[in-house]
Amino acid sequence: MTSVLISGAGVAGPALAFFLRRHGFTVTVVERGPAIRPGGQAIDVRGVALTVADRLGILAGLRLRRTTMKGMNMVDGSGAELWRSTEMALSSGRLDTDDVEVLREDLVRLVYDRTRDDVEYLFGDSVASLAQDGRGVRVAFERSAPRDFDLVVGADGLHSAVRRLAFGPEERFVRHLGQYVAVYSMENLFGLEDWQKWFTDGPVGGVVYPVRGNAELRVTIGFESPQPIAYDYRDVEAQKRLVAEHCARTGWEVPRLLEAMWRAPDFYFDSMAQVRMDAWTSGRVTLLGDAGYCASPLSGQGTSLALVGAYVLAAELAAADDVEGGLAAYERRMRPFAEANQAIVEDNRRHMEQDPQAVSPVDRVKNAIELP
Repeated sequence: MTSVLISGAGVAGPALAFFLRRHGFTVTVVERGPAIRPGGQAIDVRGVALTVADRLGILAGLRLRRTTMKGMNMVDGSGAELWRSTEMALSSGRLDTDDVEVLREDLVRLVYDRTRDDVEYLFGDSVASLAQDGRGVRVAFERSAPRDFDLVVGADGLHSAVRRLAFGPEERFVRHLGQYVAVYSMENLFGLEDWQKWFTDGPVGGVVYPVRGNAELRVTIGFESPQPIAYDYRDVEAQKRLVAEHCARTGWEVPRLLEAMWRAPDFYFDSMAQVRMDAWTSGRVTLLGDAGYCASPLSGQGTSLALVGAYVLAAELAAADDVEGGLAAYERRMRPFAEANQAIVEDNRRHMEQDPQAVSPVDRVKNAIELP
């Protein structure tokens, strides 16, 4: 029986934990936060990732919790409508598709609940150092006592600590895509009912849409910045000041959105970026999801990559004669799918600018892998 440490309790980490446990592995998940993180935007589970969700046992739950949008419109800085649709939404694509849009926190809760009884979770802790000896990995934690594992998996996102410790500094692998985005909750002050309202005003744009039976809004607001901005990704108040500074002169209802931002308890901010690496594995340490092959929210496929990657990694480890062979097989199968999804970002940008109601580039790649 192989012992595995997974860093990160978002989507990818608990999904991997579920499939590894099914194959007989002993699994520990360490998560910096005190619990699974609430909040977050609506995310999509598409194509082959729906098969993974079914094998996770959560597909029915996802469908029950899917968003219920009836359409969207786009306005400019003066509030004038540019276009509208009752057939699609920019966040999820066509409304009549089998793909599922769901709040991130709902997906994370469903996956966590599938693992909480037979997976060890270490909340409020993180990996401090890694030392390999060819047979396993000695892990030192920020709070817990050091422990030995046969394998360590970094599923800890764009700013992965495991990637930094095992592969080197973030700057070597993270490619800035020229935008930053914030996500948070607020009261439904606009009275929206199952309707997305998108806005664009020069370098600033975003969307507001109702959730929880139209009782509250989720806000996504972003701004362009050709060059990376230096900021502390753990300093939430500094991030809010950064958003306010770049969006303060924006029209429409953005001043009201910014006012609500200061009160938001679930504020999230980060750059639009991709992670590009020649290898996701170093000895007995490997990377999963955004930590190894983040495609950015501009791809619309980050969640699907996380779920598919978790399934493929667990399946290849279970099928291999040794850990090294399983990791090599995981990368051979998963890399073409990850790279295809990263490659559609520019197509998605052109699609949104030129003909957002046409068939999305995502449809070309969402099934571009055969599951083990």
